[in-house]
Amino acid sequence: MKKILLLSDTHSYIDERILHYAKEADEVWHAGDIGDLKVTDAIEALTTLRGVYGNIDDSKARATFPLHQRFVCEGVSVWITHIGGYPPKYNPQTRDEIQNNPPKLFICGHSHILKVIPDPKNGLLHMNPGAAGKHGFHKVRTMLRFTVHNGAIENLEVVELGKK
Repeated sequence: MKKILLLSDTHSYIDERILHYAKEADEVWHAGDIGDLKVTDAIEALTTLRGVYGNIDDSKARATFPLHQRFVCEGVSVWITHIGGYPPKYNPQTRDEIQNNPPKLFICGHSHILKVIPDPKNGLLHMNPGAAGKHGFHKVRTMLRFTVHNGAIENLEVVELGKK
């Protein structure tokens, strides 16, 4: 079993609340728009980090993180990318791959809107953790926590970090 903290859209912002939850996680997954790499450096000092770059990320972030991450964690196939769309309207860059080789868990950031949407047509769960940073139109900073164990996603919890 692994405890996962999922966040996105930090836009160079990191604070003790985020780091508190990162310490409790076995892995932190960042769905892009990292901003300054001090964010990911602080997380990596505490636990394992997997991440992707987003549309605001500079060449340093793009050299450090890929655009897409596909991996298997505790029997759950995972795909993380920053901009992917939502069920049933995925963007053109992800739609064909989802139809031909769907992950069990598809994760995006970008919108700053927290969403967890089952996609029964493609047999996957879509997650967007909202935005953990202070830049953007969102009102409340959010992340998601959950566990993965024996091919299942369990104990899903929304973490509200307060108003931005």
